[in-house]
Amino acid sequence: MNQQSTLIYELKDLKKTYNNQTVLNIRRLQFHRGTIYGIVGPIGSGKTTLLNLMSGHDKESDGLLKYDMNQFKTNWLGKTLSTPEIQLFNSEKINNNAKVSNLLSSNKIDNVSKYFNNSSLKLIQNKNIKDLSKGEVAYLNMILAVNSDPRVLLIDDYAINFDKNMELDFRKKLILMNKNLGTTILLSAPNDQNLKFISSVLIYLDNGHISKIRSGVAKTPKKYTKSSNDKKGVKSKRFNSKKRTNR
Repeated sequence: MNQQSTLIYELKDLKKTYNNQTVLNIRRLQFHRGTIYGIVGPIGSGKTTLLNLMSGHDKESDGLLKYDMNQFKTNWLGKTLSTPEIQLFNSEKINNNAKVSNLLSSNKIDNVSKYFNNSSLKLIQNKNIKDLSKGEVAYLNMILAVNSDPRVLLIDDYAINFDKNMELDFRKKLILMNKNLGTTILLSAPNDQNLKFISSVLIYLDNGHISKIRSGVAKTPKKYTKSSNDKKGVKSKRFNSKKRTNR
């Protein structure tokens, strides 16, 4: 099988510069559909910058970044236009003035019991977001991520404030999402402690450069490694087959 047919991202001589300082410099990197990737590196390694570029939230300073064989579209000011089928999640997306119950309702999340199935988490539902702990905010953020049903899901600082049970719970949900829907998932974290168990590929960054690439424990579902899958894939809740061709 031609590997080119499974590509969803291709990066060549990619650079991002802030105030004349290069914070990301990647010579070549490819991402394939239906795969879970872990991006590992300490603060300042370029993880967040990379996810911002791949989500279209930021634009590269130099080089090439292709999504589905094409570069992101830009407006007349050169700003990258958003792509709804790509979703980037981090704690900054949450409105701190909202109530948890209202936030879940506005995102059409009705069956919340499967997420709040123990006594400590049940208390979250009736709180204001500003009163939540960092771990609770992270947990709420993961609920939004899992239910967003994008084609590509990017999660920055995955499980950084989770306890062991929270991480294990969402690890199972993300693996199921990947297996059943063929969602391409990229997770970043300061270390590989959790990522190595959920990812098929681990990409290590150091000072904006790739230091090494290793295999994770997880395996990519075979049915999402073939380009023919795009015609027979499981229907999405949010993007139906008419909108989500070439998954």
